[in-house]
Amino acid sequence: MPDPALFPLAPWRRLVSAELRPANLATPTYAGPGHRGLQEQVARYVGLSRSVAASGEDVLLTTGAQQALDLVARVVLSPGDVVAVEDPGYTAAHRLFETHGARLVGVPVDAEGLVVDALPGRARLVYVTPSHQFPTGVAMSLARRTALLQWAVRHDAVVVEDDYDSEFRFADRPLEPLQSIDRDGRVVYIGSFSKTLLPLLRVGYAIAPASLQPALREAKRVTDWDSDGVTQGALARFMAEGLLGAHVRRASAVYGERRKALLAGLHEDFADSLEVVPSAAGLHVCARLRAPHASDTDVVARAAVHGVVVEALSPRFRDQPRQPGLVLGFGAIAVGRIPQALALLRKAL
Repeated sequence: MPDPALFPLAPWRRLVSAELRPANLATPTYAGPGHRGLQEQVARYVGLSRSVAASGEDVLLTTGAQQALDLVARVVLSPGDVVAVEDPGYTAAHRLFETHGARLVGVPVDAEGLVVDALPGRARLVYVTPSHQFPTGVAMSLARRTALLQWAVRHDAVVVEDDYDSEFRFADRPLEPLQSIDRDGRVVYIGSFSKTLLPLLRVGYAIAPASLQPALREAKRVTDWDSDGVTQGALARFMAEGLLGAHVRRASAVYGERRKALLAGLHEDFADSLEVVPSAAGLHVCARLRAPHASDTDVVARAAVHGVVVEALSPRFRDQPRQPGLVLGFGAIAVGRIPQALALLRKAL
């Protein structure tokens, strides 16, 4: 989770107040599916920061990334369709696809990301987090990205690219997203501001191929009708004034120090029990338990008794053999408290 203490509250309150002026509240009707100014700002932002090719007209604003996934599922899937998901992976997305009657197949993840050769040929949709795989943190290699797009063309499938938690990057130049190298209109690119700013803002977006955009906009209209114009308007101003970029740079420096302290402690005191999975972005670190039959859920429960919150890796597996491990978030803990937290975690282990 991001640190709420880093949220730029003063300028945000100013911008929200500006959106609540009587002139902006005078129209007694629904504003429509999204704030036009924010659509333009999002297109500009993802173009500059992630090389995503899109105009404001291509941006569909949603209530977080979860609604974006829901809209794609409504448009693309029929009951019984197969959805391929990363295994381990993001279980909230898995549950969502299942509510639409999809049959999910877990596909293994290795050091290069999703194993494309293991994809089921009958999959109608492939859901991936290539920039920062959840929960392992690995990045999908360029070879795998190319292979995935070629696979989607051969099998007439849609690829949903969830650019999860990629704004905060601490090493390596990020690879271009799937969307920017997609030449056949197969990729729906999804993102949100939940990690960049705060989850409670509930602002996300989907950038889809032209062939899917009308259906996605209609799905948004009939399920949600309107959006939070105040929050979206304030965010548009926030981005236009350069405040988002400044916040990301400032927060990245803070998170980078926390990540550095966490990794140093893990390598120094946990080398005998934990194997850290290399990653270059995000607000968490994943580490596998070296004892293959250890219970990561027991470790999590014992750590909680000591006042330390970590997450077990094994419940994130679906069809692949479960591997015990820990997911350690460093976003919302001060750097000076990390050594104490690690000492308590060591006691739990």
